[in-house]
Amino acid sequence: MTLYLDYTAHLNAALDLLPLVAGADRTNITVEPPRDPAHGDLATNAAMVLAKGAGVKPRDLAEQLKPLLEAVPGVTSVEIAGPGFINLRLADAMWRDELVRIHAGGSDYGRSDTGANAIVNIEYVSANPTGPMHMGHCRGAVVGDALATLLQYSGHRVIKEYYVNDAGGQVDVLARSAHVRYREALGAQVGEIPEGLYPGDYLIPVGQALATEFGERYVDAPEADWLVPFRTRAVAAMLVLIKADLALLGIHHDVFASEAEVQAAGKPEAAEARLRADGLIYDGFLEAPKGQVDDEWEPVELPLFRSTQFGDDQDRPIRKSNGDWTYFGADMAYHFQKSETADALIDIWGADHAGTVKRIRAAVAALTANEFGVPKPFDVKIIQMVRLLRDGEPVKMSKRSGNFVTLADVVNEVGKDVVRFTMLSRKADAQMDFDFAKVVEASKDNPVFYVQYAHARIMSLGRKISEAGIVPGNPDVKKLDAEDLVLVKLAAQFPRIVESAASSREPHRIAFYLYDLAAAFHAFFNVGNDRPDRRVLIVNDPDLTQARLFMADGIGQIIRNGLSIMGVTAAEEM
Repeated sequence: MTLYLDYTAHLNAALDLLPLVAGADRTNITVEPPRDPAHGDLATNAAMVLAKGAGVKPRDLAEQLKPLLEAVPGVTSVEIAGPGFINLRLADAMWRDELVRIHAGGSDYGRSDTGANAIVNIEYVSANPTGPMHMGHCRGAVVGDALATLLQYSGHRVIKEYYVNDAGGQVDVLARSAHVRYREALGAQVGEIPEGLYPGDYLIPVGQALATEFGERYVDAPEADWLVPFRTRAVAAMLVLIKADLALLGIHHDVFASEAEVQAAGKPEAAEARLRADGLIYDGFLEAPKGQVDDEWEPVELPLFRSTQFGDDQDRPIRKSNGDWTYFGADMAYHFQKSETADALIDIWGADHAGTVKRIRAAVAALTANEFGVPKPFDVKIIQMVRLLRDGEPVKMSKRSGNFVTLADVVNEVGKDVVRFTMLSRKADAQMDFDFAKVVEASKDNPVFYVQYAHARIMSLGRKISEAGIVPGNPDVKKLDAEDLVLVKLAAQFPRIVESAASSREPHRIAFYLYDLAAAFHAFFNVGNDRPDRRVLIVNDPDLTQARLFMADGIGQIIRNGLSIMGVTAAEEM
């Protein structure tokens, strides 16, 4: 339990005593800090939410609640504000007790069981297996990985999945590119890599491996003889590269699902059969393309999914005219497969996929509906692009990749922690600039540095106090006054921040909160520069020193817990 959960329980107990609202739905009731700390310690909208159903005015209901809340342990005053908000002030002892809870909880403080052990499948990155990871994939990789940890922290079971698109035309291009490097490894003068193939140097070792394995067998052989084995080996080699690149960011998936294997297992046919049985597939004709129509265009009868019944703009074909699966048909089948082992699905997609969200939502809604017509929860998070800069100028491309900046180069230059924190320092659907100079800048404008420095400062305090001969014992938290407890009140919000970030699927909220907590700690620390009585280390007052160190260590624990969700290491010194 935490302080906010305690007082939510007290509020519910008070509501149970009021016949008008005792059985009402309380889903939208909140207990949270008031926007203005001057109004109190806690605020609730209970009267506002329940008044209409009870047939009374919010302020009248708040007046009925007021004496019941005044009787709650630790409440020193209850005030009604505006149309019916209720503000509570708590005794300082409540916040001192919560600081003790933070220490007792340690790395588990903020964990919850709100996820009820539900299985959530998060698919993220899923870059085509045609080369090393580039920075275009980085933000989605970090957001997806942090979201996975966040959901685990809040009581979900998480499957971290990567969808390998190894059945499309891009992997045939990869095989042809590898064949060029294969011939090069055997001494052929290949010159410039032909347009349309992948030019990156990363395929040189793939060609060398193919030359070692096959010798000259496929140098002059027709493409039909070598396309499949070259494609298989090249994709496998690219996955090794991709996994190594992701490991630099501390990212490891549980499942690598192959598109080719999904199709070989008959999942598209199973999905089609399910939809036909529900009357959601029909054979029809697509509308003519908008704009000028080619003279050779002819309507072709195709199997169409009734996606308009689920909010899409038009019905979608699941097969091409030659019988092959469309990209949508294959993607539909993949989602059908992963829904079989999960209670909820989350996809992390780049902004270039935003146009396909409606159709895949429609497919998931149709394929996962239970006997009552209720589909499994499905969420798509759209990740905006990252613009790479160096001192304000666009970063040049990588020679190794051929046409993009590799993730490995960026991580090797600035470090995993900087990359991960920076990628979470803005909402995922907002565009981002990643300037190599600014992300390593030692200033309060750089959230990575500011949060890390706060933790390092706290660790330094412990060392300095030990050097001063003050041995931490059983701190007397009653020594902490109202100015000290401002920090504790902010630290105590961590569990509810975790819960709200998990429910909204927004891990950036953890980064925002940590920045605010770090700023509050730095402000607290800096006051001591002008007021010796506000310092943590006061040599001639070891009891107060121990109490404030206990408080600072609690702040440090919250920072570590938040950073661990983000996949960032807490700095011990800087």
